[in-house]
Amino acid sequence: MRQHLPVLLLSLSVPVIALLPLPDFWIAQLNYIGLYALVSLGLVLLTGVGGLTSFGQAAFVGIGAYTTAWLTLNLGLSPWITLFIGLGLTAVSALVVGLITLRMSGHYLPLATIAWGLSLYYLMGNLDALGKYDGLLGLKSLSVGDIDIGQGRLFFVLCWALLIAGAVALINLLDSRPGRAIRSLKGGTQMAEAMGISTFRYKVTIFLIAALFAAVAGWLLAHFQRTVNPSAFGLKMGIEYLFMAVVGGVGYVWGAIVGAGLVKLLDDYLQVALPALIGTSGSYEVIVFGVALVLVLKYLPDGLWSVVARKFPRPPRALNWLGAEDLPVRSKPARGEPVLVVDNIRKQFGGLTAVNDISFDIAAGQIVGLIGPNGAGKSTTFNLITGVLSKTSGRVTFCGQDVSQLPSREIARQGMSRTFQHVKMIADMTVLENVAMGAYTRGHRGVVSAMLRTNQVEEQRLMKEAQRQLERIGMGASLHEQAGNLAMGPQRLMEIARALCSDPALLLLDEPAAGLRHKEKQALAQVLRQLQREGMSILLVEHDMDLVMEVCDQLVVMEFGTLLTRGTPAEVQANPAVRAAYLGTEH
Repeated sequence: MRQHLPVLLLSLSVPVIALLPLPDFWIAQLNYIGLYALVSLGLVLLTGVGGLTSFGQAAFVGIGAYTTAWLTLNLGLSPWITLFIGLGLTAVSALVVGLITLRMSGHYLPLATIAWGLSLYYLMGNLDALGKYDGLLGLKSLSVGDIDIGQGRLFFVLCWALLIAGAVALINLLDSRPGRAIRSLKGGTQMAEAMGISTFRYKVTIFLIAALFAAVAGWLLAHFQRTVNPSAFGLKMGIEYLFMAVVGGVGYVWGAIVGAGLVKLLDDYLQVALPALIGTSGSYEVIVFGVALVLVLKYLPDGLWSVVARKFPRPPRALNWLGAEDLPVRSKPARGEPVLVVDNIRKQFGGLTAVNDISFDIAAGQIVGLIGPNGAGKSTTFNLITGVLSKTSGRVTFCGQDVSQLPSREIARQGMSRTFQHVKMIADMTVLENVAMGAYTRGHRGVVSAMLRTNQVEEQRLMKEAQRQLERIGMGASLHEQAGNLAMGPQRLMEIARALCSDPALLLLDEPAAGLRHKEKQALAQVLRQLQREGMSILLVEHDMDLVMEVCDQLVVMEFGTLLTRGTPAEVQANPAVRAAYLGTEH
């Protein structure tokens, strides 16, 4: 109930405020706050959650505003029809810009969005059809029948109803299968791709959603002001929208409203107070905002809403999936059939050969250990098999299919799942949510279904599977723990549960015992043996020789990127070359 409290309070407050005898000036201020917050909501998703910085959102506001202005003035179309035309034009523009710019990283993406915003600003200001810098005047106010809802209190109700609906849609989205994929974009793209998630597709998706939020705000703004000119859609406003999101809390949905309200009210106050205080006119509020932003970033880097979020943390999920149906299980090879065949794979980095023509195979139900000294090329071999790295030469066959040229997400969809040498997770998600990411390929509901919350049956099935896998490895008591709070050992066990959640035919574990205590290693060995009894095939990279010798059927020994030998644990232990290179020799 607590997570729905802001929605409830806002929903009750809007009609009450509309009925109160407040001055029209304050209603107008609230209207502008609602419009700005609608744009900032998109930035929360794009920048705060997805980690993609954009200074060009004002340009999408301009597309929504100019579309409705031109169509209503020149063609006499209803504003309600122009809304959908504007959304369509915005979607096309966002897809074109996104497909070009979202492949960039680092500082190139913000620079690209600045260029996009400036280009559209000067285009709007130089087209005769759009009134150049004077803009388009004389727009009609929004109306329903004979009722004018484009001004004052009725517009306030409309604007804030759309804002609340947008906020609820984003909350629903982030608490879903596609939402967990979106939350992985900020710092876990390699892990997400290994779970079968197309991270680029989700980058384009959230860029599109943020643009559509901005276009709706532009449509409302045009009919509220009844005039449109380029000044409202320049780079300055693009920076201000991002400033609002950052100050309010760019990682929090409700931070968009807090930031928009604070910046709008403070801006109006400073425009009056500073000239009176200094004795001369000028845009001194920009200086104050610059100082304020530095202070916020230093002392409250997560924004103002983070204070509320820490004081009132999200309550644990209700276990409403206990009666849900189990997810379907993929058919797996019969015991003894070949699952993985690695044929002379090679990886060269310039003149360095990291993996030199390695070959081995794994049969269904086998646990094969890949061992060797540090720097032997074990993790690189893992990455070549799973598609994280491209191969210089060689072939990998998985369940009879050549997967040599497939990216990691496609290989994951075939039924190959892995953990990582250095734990990869989303630290601010719960253990349960992290593990549920592993079941991404076993669900089908998309973004729209998540925003409308018609995905609940599938979501319950995914959560039930995540809980089952956590209980399977002995972490059933840590469902609602924040993943970043776990010690290294439980984090590695969580990764194994996440990998199992995809229902793999082959499980690749990269040093799963690193950081585990003795009892945890014993529990891990029991889990591996249980998985083997169930028919799971496992490729294990591990430095703990006691664990390796205990659970593995076959060992593949690497040294300096080459295959040293392979055989049973007893044969490998008896090999003088292995003892000299890795296990040590007797004096």
